[in-house]
This record gives sequence, C-alpha cells and structure tokens, in this order.
Amino acid sequence: MEGGKEIQRAKPIAIFMAFGTKGDVYPIAAIAAAFATDQNGYDVVFITHSAHENLSSHLEKKNVMYVPISSPPVLSSNGTDDKTGSPELEFSKQKKVITKEHRRECCSAVERIFGDGPSLEGDFIAINFFALEGWSLGELFRVCCVVVAPYVVPYSAPSYFERHFRNELPLLYKYLQEAPADKACWKDVIHWMWPLFSENWESWRKEDLNLSPYPFTDPVTGLPTWHDRPPSPLLLYGFSKEIVECPDYWPSNARVCGFWFLPIEWQFSCQECREISTLLSSGHLTTDEMCSAHAELQYFLKTPLSMPPIFVGLSSIGSMGFMRNPQAFVQVLQSVLGITCYRFILFTAGYEPLDAAIQEIANEASSISNQRQLIQNGITLSDGRLFCFSGGSTAAALYAGIPQILCPFMLDQFYWAEKMFWLGVAPEPLRRNHLVPENTIGTSIRVAANVLSQAIHDALSPRVKARALEICKRISLEDGVSEAVKILKEEIGRTI
Repeated sequence: MEGGKEIQRAKPIAIFMAFGTKGDVYPIAAIAAAFATDQNGYDVVFITHSAHENLSSHLEKKNVMYVPISSPPVLSSNGTDDKTGSPELEFSKQKKVITKEHRRECCSAVERIFGDGPSLEGDFIAINFFALEGWSLGELFRVCCVVVAPYVVPYSAPSYFERHFRNELPLLYKYLQEAPADKACWKDVIHWMWPLFSENWESWRKEDLNLSPYPFTDPVTGLPTWHDRPPSPLLLYGFSKEIVECPDYWPSNARVCGFWFLPIEWQFSCQECREISTLLSSGHLTTDEMCSAHAELQYFLKTPLSMPPIFVGLSSIGSMGFMRNPQAFVQVLQSVLGITCYRFILFTAGYEPLDAAIQEIANEASSISNQRQLIQNGITLSDGRLFCFSGGSTAAALYAGIPQILCPFMLDQFYWAEKMFWLGVAPEPLRRNHLVPENTIGTSIRVAANVLSQAIHDALSPRVKARALEICKRISLEDGVSEAVKILKEEIGRTI
C-alpha cells in the first residue's frame, strides 16, 4: 500500500479512521476487524491515536494495518503549562499546534496508504464524528467517505448557523435545499456536516489540501457543483432501533445497525484470563476460575452472591477536566458505603489524581483497621466493599439487562441519560454535584451521598429491574457489527 507510481494496486483499500476516547474508537476498530475478516479481497487500515496502541495486536490478528497518530485522545485545559498569564489563551495556542500536526500526520498517512496511483473501485474511508479530516482527505484522493458513529451525533449546529450559511453562501444553500432526497442535501449538513463549513476546516482545505473551501463546490470557481450531485453520504449508527427512534428529519442514507460490541477476546487486559476464557468457550475447560493474579477480583465479584457489586464507570470525565476534586468523589462513595450495605466496583479510567486519592484513602483505612488490602495492578480492596481499577457503559448495561444510574457531564451524555430515564431502565439523572462535589465540606458530601443512595435504591426497584430485562431481551438478538459490515458491502464494498 505504500506510495509509488510504479506500483499498481490489485486490491481496493478500506481505511477506518477514528479519533477520541476508547468509547469513540474501539467500536470502529471492531467493525474494521470484522470487515477485514469478511472481505479478504480488501486491504484494511485502521488510523487512530497512538494512545490506543493496545488495539494493534487485536487488529493484526485480523489482518488490519494499524497506523498511529501522535495526537492525544483528549485535550484538557487542566494540564496546560500556562506561560501567558491566561490559561484559556495558552490552551487555545496548544490546541492549534496539536491540531495542525494532527492533520499533517493524517494527510501523510493517507497519502502513504493510497500512493500516487489512481483510486480503485471499492476504495473508501470510514470516519467517526471526531475524524472529520477523513471527509476532505477522501475528496482529495477521490475515494468515497462514509460515517460510522457509535452514538447519535454529539453536537448540534448553533442556532444562527442556517441564517449565516444562507447569507454567506446563498448559491450553495440553494444547491443543498433543492437536492433530491437521495443526494447530498441540507439534511446531511444540518445533521452532522455543518462543522465542515466552518473557518476551521475552510482554511485547511484551501491552504493545505488545495481543495475548494467548502464541500460540494468547484475548487476553481467556488460555485456549487451543479453538474455533479453526489449521493447522500452513508451514515451508520451503532445503536439499536429499540432504543433510539429514527426521525424523518434525519438524512436519507442514515442507517441504524444495532450496538457495536467488542469481540470478547478484546475485553481482557490480562493475557492469562483471556486464554482461560477462550478455553471455556471452546469447551476445553470446565472451571471458570480467573488467573491467580485476579482471584481476589473474582472473589469480590461473587461474594456474597446475594449482594453483587454496583459498577461505577467514569469514562473520560477525569482526563477531560470535569473532576476537579477526586477526593470529594471518593468520600461520597465512602459515605454511601457507611449508610448502606451496597458494594462498588469503580473503573477509574486510569485518571491518575483519582487513583492517587483512592490509594491514599485505602492506606488510611489499612493503617486504622488492619483490614486486608490488595494493591496490585491498579486494584484496591478496602473493607471488602470497594474495588477499583481502570477501564466504561450504557450499552453494556442494556445488553446485560441491569439497571443503571447516569450522571451526564458533556456532549451526548445528557441525551443518553434522559433516554435511559425515559425507557425506564434508570432513575432520574444525577446532577454533577451529586456525584462529584466541588469540595469536601461535610454537608456537601452528606447531601451527595444521600442523593446517590436514593438513586441506587430506585434503580434496584423491581419495576426498573424488570424493564431492564425486557429491553435486554429485545436487543439480545441484534448483531450490530455484522449489520454494519453487511451494509458497507452493499453500499460501497464489493464481495470478493
């Protein structure tokens, strides 16, 4: 796939480009792996942050080339080294530098992959909503671009966007409004493409890629391509129709596949536990014991059977700067443990300040009570009731048929929190200060602990439990990854 005019490619190329956190990236990697397995006549490439390098071994086994990009999955102003006296200004400067290098690396990677030769029928780039570079790169290399998104588009156009667009680009607005429903039209723009018409992307397209400033316009005249109306871009969503309705105002080529769950072998960070799971599933092993390093974890999960632990997943709220006081968060959990008989298993997502807060409290508890402690591989057992290690999810809870409690912080989290409440599988969403108080004042901690305890009580009610099992049964027969591969084959891929 490396460039070179003398090389004539025999196979079409499928590039899957996904940026963001694990929840943004891993489902796309699962589709790339499944597509490569199903379509061995394709060369399949996966481009993402180097921070997700642990995907590379899984992808390699499926004959998918892993291409790392050095940019971080998350940019947070918290870690900015302020040299200007203004943290906001310093963060903005840092973001511009990282973005410029990120786009340069993306362009260079795609150029190496496609080379200098002509594109082949069947070539395509699949992107998530945080990899919009791929749209313009697809245009540059004359290959089809599709969108693969694990969730509903997480951002909406500003209220002034359509008015501004109509005033600044009247001919392009007319072109999009008059387009047939099956062609690229205003529905596509207002649903997800609108950022591509911002100055941020306009300058990169024009100055670095030598493309027209805006999609669907001629690079020479700047006028809409009246003579060439491309089809509505394929947009695959990785959730269930049982959970999210598909309104008429969505683009005509938006498809809902079902949830994109990862292969089971990807869900183990421990090689030995993964091998045990493989032997179990193949019938070569009859015991379900974990490896010796994780025997304590297994004991915690199973004992007592009458009181299974409650999972607390923080996703990326720490690394994105939403957890200013991890000590307060841990104290809330401690307070809940003190007034209830619940047990928690906490995924810290590797957020170091939270890990440090847990370590400190665990050490204090150990010195006071002589309780047995296990501090190994990021795992801490305190009072036999609080277990912590790194790792995320709404879809996983739905699939498991268990109730959930949501505390939204950003983007689509508010949508999903309200959706789960509306479906009846979760109580009313928590406010941020009821999970992560701003301070460790006793009153704040007590109020938050009482609210969280009540939310857990409501989530464990017979009504919510029954509803969670009902939804689980509805989605259990879906195979979202296989459906996505099927649609890709039908729409752009070719069966070889």
